Amino acid sequence: MGTYKEKTLHAVLKRFIEPDDDYQEVSVGNFVADIYNNDGITEIQTGGFNAMRKKLECFLEREKVTIVYPLASTKWLLWVDPETGEATKPRKSPKTGKPYEAFYELYKIKPFLTHPNIRLRLMMINIKEYRYLNGWSRDKKKGSSRCERIPTEIVEEVFINCPADYIKLIPKELPKAFYSIDYAKTTGLSKKMAFTAINVLNSVGVITRLARDKKGFLYKIVE
Repeated sequence: MGTYKEKTLHAVLKRFIEPDDDYQEVSVGNFVADIYNNDGITEIQTGGFNAMRKKLECFLEREKVTIVYPLASTKWLLWVDPETGEATKPRKSPKTGKPYEAFYELYKIKPFLTHPNIRLRLMMINIKEYRYLNGWSRDKKKGSSRCERIPTEIVEEVFINCPADYIKLIPKELPKAFYSIDYAKTTGLSKKMAFTAINVLNSVGVITRLARDKKGFLYKIVE
């Protein structure tokens, strides 16, 4: 991602991880890495992971690659009038984000997750999110477009340096043998997202599928 259309969240995290401009926006093959320093290549992904596939194919052949993925822990929402630029006072979202939400994007690059050169850094961040009042609903909020995200605090970080580290994304209170519905309940994910998470966890080898009964597939955490 170049600096021309760079959003604040991406720019702040890039500067936080690597303050030296000489190691930012470095050409690697036919692509540009956000950061390329002694720690290898770092890609800060604030959008969908589908766009990373070609980059990963190129980068992983050459270096260790760390994907930095920020997720909102607590979000304050501000609505912006697109004509005047005036913003409302921040309103705290009742939802608290969790690292498990990363599975929605991780599934899109599942074939790369067991590559020996790939690393993952999940950053739970408190964020102020500005949205334009330009949606299709009467109050113009539904279908609105996001203007900007401003990070205010790093709450938690989860580092995945090898496939075995995905155990960090399995709640400790989950029984060693469990169903997808159990994972959904302990993580707070929807049933659909829990199924996606289990698909990824099974793929990287931290859980294994045992059998199927009327409740669905039974899984076991690999010791």
